[in-house]
Amino acid sequence: MTEDATRPDPAGFTWRDLPIRDDLRGLSPYGAPQLDVPVLLNTNENPYPPSPELVADVAIAATSAAAGANRYPDRDAVELRKDLAQFLNEHSLGHDLLGANLWAANGSNEIIQQILQCFGGAGRTALGFEPSYSMHRLIALATGTAWAAEPRDPRTFELDPGYAVAKIEQHRPDVVFLTSPNNPTGTAAPLELVEAIVDAAPGMVVIDEAYAEFFRPGTPSALTLLPGRPRLIVTRTMSKAFAMAGARIGYLAADPAVIDALLLVRLPYHLSVFTQAVARTALAHTAELLGTVDAVKAQRDRIVAELTALGLHVVPSDANFVSFGDFQDPHAVWQALLDQGVLIREGLLPHKLRVTAGTVEETTAFLDAFTRLLQDGRAPLRAKGEGQ
Repeated sequence: MTEDATRPDPAGFTWRDLPIRDDLRGLSPYGAPQLDVPVLLNTNENPYPPSPELVADVAIAATSAAAGANRYPDRDAVELRKDLAQFLNEHSLGHDLLGANLWAANGSNEIIQQILQCFGGAGRTALGFEPSYSMHRLIALATGTAWAAEPRDPRTFELDPGYAVAKIEQHRPDVVFLTSPNNPTGTAAPLELVEAIVDAAPGMVVIDEAYAEFFRPGTPSALTLLPGRPRLIVTRTMSKAFAMAGARIGYLAADPAVIDALLLVRLPYHLSVFTQAVARTALAHTAELLGTVDAVKAQRDRIVAELTALGLHVVPSDANFVSFGDFQDPHAVWQALLDQGVLIREGLLPHKLRVTAGTVEETTAFLDAFTRLLQDGRAPLRAKGEGQ
């Protein structure tokens, strides 16, 4: 955590001097470097901005919403939830989901927060298999939920169903988180793993599918397992495939009883009239927005193929990013790429870096810059088997 340099305190008073909760001391906020460089490939955004047509329609929708902004928005976002159900039924094998099966909030992080407020909390435990999305742990701790972490396979980052079930039986968690595709590795969870976890878990199971639209062909979604499993929740986002990271729209699909439970903890009118209008407008442009997904997947597969050909260990990816290594000094490689105007992500996996699939030009810039580092000897790899 860094202090806000725009608000200096002459006395040196910081947040650490405030009477915050003891269990928050020692934590750091989630974040990635935000630097002004030519090639930004560190936060898994969709590199293709909304089309002029979509921008114009969003403006019209926002103007219409502004005319009634003196009134509170629909606190249950009924029409948006119907639109989300229709999208999942048409594009993700939603099995005739209804609006009552969907819930929306300000990004998938607020969805996770509401789940933990409802099913976690003091005296309860959430379990995750790491490395994975760090906000699961951070939001658990912020809601007073104890966090139990169990490791994935250190080389493949996969999970054996028997191993996962054993850890669930050990911890008896109230909430289990499983990310598919996993972030930061990119690996998807087989349905047999999800089924084993749901069958073993005494509480709720959350499958975080923030990158599901980028699945490789034949990779199924946990949405297919929803019927008859009222303790299963599948979370999604419009930040990635829909190129709406700035709009902050997340959602979940689950049994209607789950949504009824979440109403107990959601803030009144949590989803603004503008957010609902933007989300519904984006969903009306689904074909256009999802058309960029294939282009991103092509660049992801290109990164995997070219880095593999260069002799690197590359984690197979069903997402819009690729984790690769193994470097003797990953920070030095990260800095050397930044010096060439290419920003990727470090610090997520030991001896590895992560790069987002960008446009053809952005991906080329990354691959060219990285190849130069290899040729100059500035990206030395660890010896095979080293440290394992």
